[in-house]
Amino acid sequence: MSENVSPIKYFLSGGFGGICTVLAGHPLDTIKVRLQTMPLPTEGQAPLYAGTLDCAKKTIRNEGFRGLYKGMSAPIAGVAPIFAMSFFGFGVGKRLQQKTPDEELNNIQLFAAGAFSGVFTTTVMAPGERIKCLLQIQQGGNSPQKYNGMVDCAKQLYAEGGIRSIYKGSFATLLRDVPASGMYFLTYEYIKKALAPKQNEKQDAAIGLLGTIFAGGMAGIANWAIGMPADVLKSRLQTAPEGRYKNGIRDVFSELMKHEGPLALYKGVTPVMLRAFPANAACFIGFEVFMNFLNWIAPNL
Repeated sequence: MSENVSPIKYFLSGGFGGICTVLAGHPLDTIKVRLQTMPLPTEGQAPLYAGTLDCAKKTIRNEGFRGLYKGMSAPIAGVAPIFAMSFFGFGVGKRLQQKTPDEELNNIQLFAAGAFSGVFTTTVMAPGERIKCLLQIQQGGNSPQKYNGMVDCAKQLYAEGGIRSIYKGSFATLLRDVPASGMYFLTYEYIKKALAPKQNEKQDAAIGLLGTIFAGGMAGIANWAIGMPADVLKSRLQTAPEGRYKNGIRDVFSELMKHEGPLALYKGVTPVMLRAFPANAACFIGFEVFMNFLNWIAPNL
């Protein structure tokens, strides 16, 4: 990404990239949340899902293919501002560290700018994540549906506990997004720079596209490698009944360590990593395409 670019273009292009991310990656996100939040089996009982493939099969069998897109209304409604704020925050984070508009930042500064963007997104991300997770864990078939979509879910949460209920898990979201966002943007910038043509070397369009796909996909993997443990804790906290975890994320962590051990912090990692590469490759392709479009129609914006 350019060192000297309009924050407005970062904002708009990031929003378009986010929409591409949701469309490409939501089915595997649904599987991830269901694996993370499935109840522990009693002695002699088989787990609800044997793994990623089993979860996908049961979801499609009981709810149809549309079941994999449950809860998508929440991220779609919030994804444009979330990713717009993320890329905007990254741009602001870079600007704050630059002495001149064209100064190239080192890796530590890029990580810091990315981490700064994670703070920007939490206020928008937390309620959307809460609603998304609650909708995703609703089972289809003959099971009763507590929430009839995103708006109904938000209304019920507000009636149960006010705005605090809607924002439940905000601190856990912050713990996930600050370091993960730092690694996300650092990885993308580092790989793009490594794959960039040398001075006086012509850039081939096809190779440039493949570079964006690879850098974006690897950025997604790096993001989740860092953010996965906090994401598991966040999902457990946000889908738990009111009052279960009085001390918030600390109680979730203590219970998880006591009953399931450290490996439980990576529950759902298979669908996450399967989703991470294509979804984030789609994000950065969308970002770069829309940025080029804006540069074409409004070069002085």
